[in-house]
Amino acid sequence: MSNGDYPVELEAPDISPYQKGNIGVEYVVTFDSKTSGPHVMVSAVVHGNELCGAIVLDFLLRNDVRPVNGKLTLGFMNVAAYQSFDPADPGASRFVDEDFNRLWSHQVLESDRDSAELKRAREVRTIIDQVDYLLDVHSMQHPTVPLLLCGPRVKGQRLARAVGAPMHIVADAGHSAGTRMRDYGAFVDESSHKNSLLIECGQHWSAASADVAKDVVLRFLGSLEVLDPKFIDQHLEHAPPPMQHIIQVTGPVTIESNHFQFVDDFRGMEIIPKAGTIIATDGEKAILTPYDNCVLIMPSRRLRKGESAVRFGYVAE
Repeated sequence: MSNGDYPVELEAPDISPYQKGNIGVEYVVTFDSKTSGPHVMVSAVVHGNELCGAIVLDFLLRNDVRPVNGKLTLGFMNVAAYQSFDPADPGASRFVDEDFNRLWSHQVLESDRDSAELKRAREVRTIIDQVDYLLDVHSMQHPTVPLLLCGPRVKGQRLARAVGAPMHIVADAGHSAGTRMRDYGAFVDESSHKNSLLIECGQHWSAASADVAKDVVLRFLGSLEVLDPKFIDQHLEHAPPPMQHIIQVTGPVTIESNHFQFVDDFRGMEIIPKAGTIIATDGEKAILTPYDNCVLIMPSRRLRKGESAVRFGYVAE
């Protein structure tokens, strides 16, 4: 099946066996090694049409993984959206009412607003508040190289380096439309030990995205010494890149009108050589690159007012 541009090469796993969970929150399980160590979480399906995270959590649960140190939590987030996934219309199940990954500020979570996503976010927040390290597994609209989003703090860069893959680390502050889960609370407090990453594994429905998800999740858990190294070595299938690069994002382009249009079919990671190059129009406003060798990060097809159209960045190191 296809969405018109990209074939659906992945099959959404049945996650109904995990509905009960084991900590009082549906579709969330926590395993305790009963030894000292961090509480580490891997989350999936924050967006219901992103299958690779569900595939890797299903893989871990079917293999009865247990932590050798600390605690390990595995959580399926926007389950209602995920369960509506239809390979005949694969883009339709991103969310039910609103983007689950724009809700993670105290102001929004504690407001009187209501939606399917907010109900679920408030449920799983009780778990997120307990976690020391989070890896949130995502995928992208276009076939783009995998990106490890480490947030705006130096501690995020250090954790991304410790994971060791993929090659490209993106240091950014998120979206003006709302706060991501990886930027929630102490995750972005440089004085806190808590830390988080978001992995963008590739195009939503490509088989390669599931391979990337498995590789990065295993490396993440290995870097924190949560799983038995023998299990990780047994299931790692790819060598790490020889080095990683940090792309520093200077800001998103937030859409201001109902008439935003890119001047070319940008897919992501294009490098625009000259500052002042027009890359889009937003109504009558020209959107120009702010500096030489500007990297376009994750240009969007969801060109709605208030959303991020693209992020500008440069290779910092």
